[in-house]
Amino acid sequence: MDANTFFRALGDGTRLRCLLLLAAAGELCVCELTCALAVTQPKVSRHLALLREAGVVRDRRAGLWVHYRIREDLPEWAQQVLQVTLAGVMRREPFARDRARLARMPNRPGAPRCA
Repeated sequence: MDANTFFRALGDGTRLRCLLLLAAAGELCVCELTCALAVTQPKVSRHLALLREAGVVRDRRAGLWVHYRIREDLPEWAQQVLQVTLAGVMRREPFARDRARLARMPNRPGAPRCA
């Protein structure tokens, strides 16, 4: 991955918020990101598709759910950028609000009661 592609992917607020949630959580499904960001599913899916095409995230399907995570083979410098950014903004808005919404989400796909 080249730096231009990576930073273009981070250049949109919705994509950056998705990436920081993924960096904090490890893996999230589209419904979790939709809830956390308080935006529509098509908008989240469009941004996740752009991140996937840029080579920043990968997805996996599990039944009805599509889960996303940051690519494990992302260059070390790109992983460091995400970690430093996460550490610097995790208590600031809108990132703190996104994480709080995610924490309050009922029936999360990974929860024991969720089918």
